[in-house]
Amino acid sequence: MTRKELDTQRLFQEARHESLQWVTRRHFLKDSITGLGAMALGSFLAGCDWLGSRQTGSNILFDSAHPLAPKLPMFPGKAKSIIYLHMAGAPSQLELFDYKPALMKLDGQDCPPSLLEGKKFAFIRGVPKMLGPQAKFAQYGESRTWLSENLPHFSTVVDEVSFLKAVQTDQFNHAPAQLLMHTGVARLGRPSMGAWVTYGLGTENSNLPGFVVLTSGGKFPDAGKSVWGSGFLPSVYQGVQCRSEGDPVLYIKDPKGMDRDLRKASIDAINEVNKLSYEEFKDPEILSRISQYEMAFRMQTSVPDVMNINDEPEYIHEMYGTQANKACFANNVLLARKLVEKGVRFVQLFDWGWDSHGSDANLAIDIGFINKCRSVDKAMTALILDLKQRGLLEDTLVIWGGEFGRTPMQENREGKPNPFKGRDHHTEAFTIWMAGGGIKKGFSYGETDEIGYTAISGKVTPYDIQATVLNQLGFDHEKFTYQFQGRPFRLTDVHGRVINEILA
Repeated sequence: MTRKELDTQRLFQEARHESLQWVTRRHFLKDSITGLGAMALGSFLAGCDWLGSRQTGSNILFDSAHPLAPKLPMFPGKAKSIIYLHMAGAPSQLELFDYKPALMKLDGQDCPPSLLEGKKFAFIRGVPKMLGPQAKFAQYGESRTWLSENLPHFSTVVDEVSFLKAVQTDQFNHAPAQLLMHTGVARLGRPSMGAWVTYGLGTENSNLPGFVVLTSGGKFPDAGKSVWGSGFLPSVYQGVQCRSEGDPVLYIKDPKGMDRDLRKASIDAINEVNKLSYEEFKDPEILSRISQYEMAFRMQTSVPDVMNINDEPEYIHEMYGTQANKACFANNVLLARKLVEKGVRFVQLFDWGWDSHGSDANLAIDIGFINKCRSVDKAMTALILDLKQRGLLEDTLVIWGGEFGRTPMQENREGKPNPFKGRDHHTEAFTIWMAGGGIKKGFSYGETDEIGYTAISGKVTPYDIQATVLNQLGFDHEKFTYQFQGRPFRLTDVHGRVINEILA
């Protein structure tokens, strides 16, 4: 045979081999009972087994073509939506909620060895000085709640709130602690709480995402976008980040030369191909892609209207302390109220800048920290009052807190005092508060020792908080699972209990 004939035969054999590989693969995926496609779809549906005996208002048990369709929880919950206000960097409980007059008596003294031996700190080295409270405290409301002067507006709503005074964590660095708080694990790869909630409940508004994320403070949290990711859940359940200035969502406008009809036609064409791919391979991630294309199209008209706070009355702007054309906490909190009012299930706010080490003026507990308090005090108070006056607080659970606490001693980075007053990261005690959504009013649970160093009663963990949030939405955290890599996973892993003491 000539060289040309040999080359032709070789190319023919390679093409035939490739064709047979494709036919074999297609046969395996499409026709085999135990094909990978069936396995993938089975694992997707397995996470919804608990829905098997339940129906939504539209008689849909599980609509694989509409993964964000509204679903009923396991049992009637007190809350329908969540607004989680996370103060990234960890605010000091000792200058806000945990009144410790005994600590003032120790101000400036060497830290006792018993507080240092066998303990891990992010920056403290050697023997630091004790640091008394850098704020005055008083009692407020019928509940006689102790609160610092740094939150004057919030003092008017303490009777609507339950405080968890003895929260503990085992993570003393920001990113792992934030991941633990929001995903149940200190490592990357797990679904966030918001993703779990939208997976379980869907959304009440098909024109908006079920899970929206808003950020302020100029930076993302240390753990990045993983704290609102979907992990091993289908990506349709991840948080959608919106902005309070400029376009609320990037690329939400049609390109020049493309009108709505052409945009709709292009998305329809793309999704026809996606539907054919799904019928062929049964990959649940294709369903997410279809849903996200359709959602993106609907969001082009729905989101700009919802995300526009300019149409709010002047008294509402004054109430929240909004700032026109700025990305700020107050604007985001007002947007959060609008979003839950429109049926969004989970709104996550991250406000960066609470890491009060004392390494500079902005991070000083008696300078920058006070400014941060002023930036959130009015808006978080307004949120509670506004939800209450609209009848939304009963079924909206509001959560406020950071990823860990701050030490009762002053940070002495590298064994030397910092130039300004500041506190190091602390895992053994911090405060988180909750309001609405079936939570007791004017109540405090848990207590720390006389200097606020460690919890002595009512200890709770991030897992307990997660279990309580799911409980208020109507889920048993131990049974609400998703099948992945051969076993059922849950938000609380193998931990957690519902904090019944704070439930109304």
